[in-house]
Amino acid sequence: MWAVRLANMAVLLGMEVEEIRELLGPDQPAFRARQVYEAVYRLKAAELESVSTLPLELRRELAARHSLGLPTLERRFDSVDGTRRYLLRLEDGKTVETVLMTEEGRQTLCISTQVGCPIGCTFCMTALLGLERDLTAGEIVGQALYATRSLEGQRLNIVMMGQGEPLLNLANVLKATRLLTSGAGISPRRITLSTAGIIPKIEELGRAPVRPKLAVSLNASTEEVRRELMPITRKYHLKDLLEACRAYPLRPWERLTFEYVLLKGVNDSDADARRLVKLVANLKCKVNLIALNPGPGIPFETPPPERVLAFQEIVRRAAPCFLRKPRGQDIFAACGQLRAIRLSQ
Repeated sequence: MWAVRLANMAVLLGMEVEEIRELLGPDQPAFRARQVYEAVYRLKAAELESVSTLPLELRRELAARHSLGLPTLERRFDSVDGTRRYLLRLEDGKTVETVLMTEEGRQTLCISTQVGCPIGCTFCMTALLGLERDLTAGEIVGQALYATRSLEGQRLNIVMMGQGEPLLNLANVLKATRLLTSGAGISPRRITLSTAGIIPKIEELGRAPVRPKLAVSLNASTEEVRRELMPITRKYHLKDLLEACRAYPLRPWERLTFEYVLLKGVNDSDADARRLVKLVANLKCKVNLIALNPGPGIPFETPPPERVLAFQEIVRRAAPCFLRKPRGQDIFAACGQLRAIRLSQ
């Protein structure tokens, strides 16, 4: 049986229609599986007994024998800029973080794909956690369902840029993407995956029929600096990563995103900007610049605004280049800050 079992109960969250159909068994008509599927993902049911589209007897049987599998709220942190950071507890007691950012006309939800992260980027607070385990597809989707219950009808973008390296949990990430698109009705145009550059997995991602958009974290303009900042490049070299990006099968509407975290005096010079231009030349792409979001244990400083703008001005001569506005810095919810820090009440 495909059902994931925790505490002798099948967890529905993370199942596709065929898996639910097998779980319900031959005594239930086939359309019941679709009803359960829609209740879990589209209607975002909080409990099984509340699914009014199902017969009462089936609701009670489902509630008695199966777990919905949604995460529970351990703590919520609210920023002065409206950003929310959710510390969510999973069924085995592990916790992950999810961030909801509200901007005019849209919402952006940043979700995690692993508990912790194995990559070890030296400018990222999440790296200090190390890796505890992968998230299941249901645990990835569950973050989105929990955090967006009150956002019906609002434009939503989902970015897999929270804790973890998504490409090292690719099977669950791709299944979660199918559930978010088919079940929750979110267009793949509005789902983005960010990777440090796991080259074989980039190629595998490109073969998937349903997949998120691809964002690649560069963060340096030379192999030597990138190796110091991102140990992963010792295995997956910058030159080979750019070749994989050139070979990546973009959909007609799609362009690659390159992310570049600016660190004062390390990778933010005009020369770095000119080298970055050469790296991304002739690629259908855009560049997102992120001035370092500081935090405890991070041995780098944020460049002054004028240095960031000068860097952007050089890069934008060759490619669309945007500054990512920091959100939720006061609650450690900004990019690179997720580390399950409990702020004082």
